[in-house]
Amino acid sequence: MGDNFEISLFMKCHANFKLRHRSFTLTALGPRTAFYPALWAGLFAPLVALSQDTGVGGQTEPASGSQASVIQRVEIVARQGSTELRRAASVAKQIYGREELDRYGDTNTMDVLRRLPGVNVDSGGPRMRGLGAGYTQILINGDPAPQGFNLDQLSPSQIERIEVIKAATADQSTQAIAGTINVILKETSRRALSTLRLGLSNGQDRPVGNLNYSISESNGPFNISLPISLFEWKRQVRNLVDRQMAGTDGHPALSEQLGTNTSWGWGYNLAPRFNYKISDEQTLSLATFFQKGYWNYSTDYLNRAISGSPVFDDNAIQSGFWENRRGNLTWIHRFSEDQRIEIKAGVQQFRSGFDLSNLRASQTQLKTNGSNQDEAYTQAGKYSQLLGTEHTLTAGWDLETRERQERRTTTDGAGFALLPAFEGQPFEAQMRRQAFYIQDEWEISPQWQLYLGLRNERIVSESSSATTPTLNVSSVLSPLAHVTYKFDPKSKDMVRASLTRSYKAPGLNSMLARPVINAAYTNTQQTNTYLSPDRLGNPGLAPELASGLDITYENYLSNDGIFSVGLFHRQLTNVVRNLTSLRQVTWANAPRWVTQPQNFSEAVTQGVEFELRGRAADLMPHWLGNAKGLNIRTSLNFYRSSIDALIGPNNRLDGQQPWSANLGFDQRINGLRMTVGGNLSLTPGYDTRQTSEQLLTRSITRGIDVFAMMPISPTLSFRASASAGVQQFGPPNGSTVTLLSNGDYVRTDRYAKPQLNLSLDMRL
Repeated sequence: MGDNFEISLFMKCHANFKLRHRSFTLTALGPRTAFYPALWAGLFAPLVALSQDTGVGGQTEPASGSQASVIQRVEIVARQGSTELRRAASVAKQIYGREELDRYGDTNTMDVLRRLPGVNVDSGGPRMRGLGAGYTQILINGDPAPQGFNLDQLSPSQIERIEVIKAATADQSTQAIAGTINVILKETSRRALSTLRLGLSNGQDRPVGNLNYSISESNGPFNISLPISLFEWKRQVRNLVDRQMAGTDGHPALSEQLGTNTSWGWGYNLAPRFNYKISDEQTLSLATFFQKGYWNYSTDYLNRAISGSPVFDDNAIQSGFWENRRGNLTWIHRFSEDQRIEIKAGVQQFRSGFDLSNLRASQTQLKTNGSNQDEAYTQAGKYSQLLGTEHTLTAGWDLETRERQERRTTTDGAGFALLPAFEGQPFEAQMRRQAFYIQDEWEISPQWQLYLGLRNERIVSESSSATTPTLNVSSVLSPLAHVTYKFDPKSKDMVRASLTRSYKAPGLNSMLARPVINAAYTNTQQTNTYLSPDRLGNPGLAPELASGLDITYENYLSNDGIFSVGLFHRQLTNVVRNLTSLRQVTWANAPRWVTQPQNFSEAVTQGVEFELRGRAADLMPHWLGNAKGLNIRTSLNFYRSSIDALIGPNNRLDGQQPWSANLGFDQRINGLRMTVGGNLSLTPGYDTRQTSEQLLTRSITRGIDVFAMMPISPTLSFRASASAGVQQFGPPNGSTVTLLSNGDYVRTDRYAKPQLNLSLDMRL
């Protein structure tokens, strides 16, 4: 169900009222009484008034003769708020619209996501339920995000809303063990509208700017929108790296490195959308997305040898580019009020390239360059049949073909290939995904709603290179069931429960059986160390499978307030973990420590998630009854997990924190015509047992955000925001320690300065 609902009114002797899939019929009794015209006028007058605010389109069919019936069609389109969409959804989801997207004046979507309940951001992207990034599915307009797409390069001004879906559904891929984040890009508007946002942020040595412009036009059956985003960045992160491990002579050594990592670059996004209303029954839309950027990255270290002959990380200079193109064509045809078909076809392209130089004593130690090209073609469709007034059956398919080409060459300082059997060899991979599903949405009564679904998804990955052909086939059958019970028909509070089967497929890079040698130990005549291993993919990886149970209680309060508490449980099989071992390899004459992903064990994860938001005067009338302009947003999450193959304690899934908390507020100051607010996010320190030999320790992390917004005129507003404790393109400030059972360790401390954003929003 979308954001909009349509009401079609046919007047004369028969009126038909349609709201989404519900139909009501009013039949006039003739001209014997004036009661019914008066009744109709009274019923629909508020709707006509509403249409003046939200957009009205109408057309009149000409009469043929004085006795012919005059049929008028009045189409009224109203925008539903995030809370109404969440309450009406057939599955548990959280929906965040323009208010949440605009509150802090963020310049990238990652900053928005890290403040959402149950979502945190670390290396690799957003995560749900404390699990690694690969367990969370990222969708763009309901389709899997294209290869190479990064949410930190997407401006929130281009987004219509964000949906956080707790459990898998049949009409979307079930590669969502932790859940799904669905980013809905801005849709075309039925009226002419243009907005402009100009922003400045503090960079390393100068302010950096960003510009977001959006224009929408409507001309009869055509609707066009064009969002444009230009952005640049220049940020610096300080690293302190402490090591205790075998040195260059094989004896224990202690060292310290103070690093300065500088990242800078620029890019743009374009997302033109076109809608064409062919007739009352047919629409055609084209959604496109273009993204390109150039980046640079440098690392400079000050080295200190405390004892022995330690191994140091090299200084590095990197540069590169990325490019995304995407187009999706959608045709919708309504055969009748009960039948609807939707056909989609899409194409997407991703290209990137990079150059990397490792420097030691100002001399080039290694030089690596590479390029990637990824093309995908998608075709999907679904047919919906209304069975009665509250029962919808949907069947559909989802097909994707992806081809990837990759080249990578690493040479030493003299220009010789580091691994002659592998360097410069082309790598090609093909991925074919086929999915078929059926789902049944049934509102059994005003209090009971049932969703049943079945999805079968098959993925075939095949790669070829000069030495490492790879074939991997996986197929997952996912039965799904969601039920909603409303304590009263007005649905002020409800309970949702879900039984699902989901999975996580291995990525192409994790299956590539091509070694990547560690830059600190490029001499293949020598053995490296456990903490400095070579990397190798595993073509035999099987998908991780999960059977899940979710139960959520939602209580909808006044003034868009909500309280919810959710419990989840997942039973996982074929859990993948990177394991490091010493082995004989083909690319070296000496034994090498190699880290490789492997299907490691079964596991269990579970947790409880709380969310509370609303006006303080409604939530705490005894203490804050007079705080009329104060809004509060809080969330608190508790997580537990265990891996069967590891002995506890701390044998948790990788990266899952024991708990996390968010506390946010905003206060309207009427006298100053200003709104101020802030947010505090907190995650405790914790240990993770990676293997029987390796323990990973993470420190406590804190993120603080504050903002102030002042309207200057009805079409102009100024916003200032600041954040501390977080990084724009990486994990938050804090430290990690990798500790081995023999006492060796690597400790890394990260620190980025607070960031300040200033923006000016204009409606043109």
